[in-house]
Amino acid sequence: MTQKAKTYMLPAAMISGSVAGYLFPQATAHWATLLAPCLIFAMLLVTYCKISLNELNIRPLHWGLLAIQIVGGLIVFGALYFWNPIIAEGTFICLFCPTATAAPVITGMLGGSVSTLVSYSLVSNMAVAILSPIIFSFMGVHADISFVDSVLIICSKVLPLLIFPLVTALVLQKAFPCIHEALKKRQPLSFYMWAVSLFLVVGKAVTFIIDQGWESVPFEIAIALLSLAACIAQFYLGRKIGGRYGDKISGAQGLGQKNTVLAIWMALTYLSPITSIGPASYIIWQNSINSYQLYRKEKRDSMSVTAQPSRHPQALIE
Repeated sequence: MTQKAKTYMLPAAMISGSVAGYLFPQATAHWATLLAPCLIFAMLLVTYCKISLNELNIRPLHWGLLAIQIVGGLIVFGALYFWNPIIAEGTFICLFCPTATAAPVITGMLGGSVSTLVSYSLVSNMAVAILSPIIFSFMGVHADISFVDSVLIICSKVLPLLIFPLVTALVLQKAFPCIHEALKKRQPLSFYMWAVSLFLVVGKAVTFIIDQGWESVPFEIAIALLSLAACIAQFYLGRKIGGRYGDKISGAQGLGQKNTVLAIWMALTYLSPITSIGPASYIIWQNSINSYQLYRKEKRDSMSVTAQPSRHPQALIE
């Protein structure tokens, strides 16, 4: 598939998922509940198969980004909670969500360090896997049961989804190297699974949003605008933190580009369904920022090529 076709595939998945959620709400919600966790697991497994433990290197940059993701998310949640708990949850999930599996790809295209992003993607996902059961329980998820039981329920769903793909990848590398190598060479699979997951979770989000009625529109607008503010702030802060360690691009992508498919699933599963507006809107904001960055880089590269005299004019024609 051409790069241009891939560019249009994700918006097409979002639009078609929205239509499916509106026209076939029950079927869409059913298949999203059934398939989305499996696709997220498979998507992470394919991504982790390309990770070499020798290349993983936790750096001070990673701790700075993680502090914004976790501590910053909790601070924003606390600040907004007294205004409105639902809006606070919708904004929090946009910060707390881990780095997107596609972030290393975009980082490489922009000229950043792919190994730095792969390492942070792993750190970011593991932190969410460990902390989300506790955090979501404090937010009142499963409020009708004890705190310990709530933590255990969320652990049983989150930990297999985020940690087991890494364990599986390591087992395949040691015990079944042929399968591991095959998955490692088929990284584009994660992109197509991402598109299918996006179709399902956006469709499910639409079904819940429709069920909320018109009285929820002000909340939805507020959450969407705050997700825009969160997106811009994270790209900016990530770039500033990355600049201290000589890698602005990796810092910005590590903090700003989120696994929105996972975020929507978490919002629909553990928070008020309307909070899924946050990560659903974030998809638009982060893709708009990345599209603009890729456009600027392509323009700069084309200008630099044009400005440089060539000893072989025929090469430019070819």
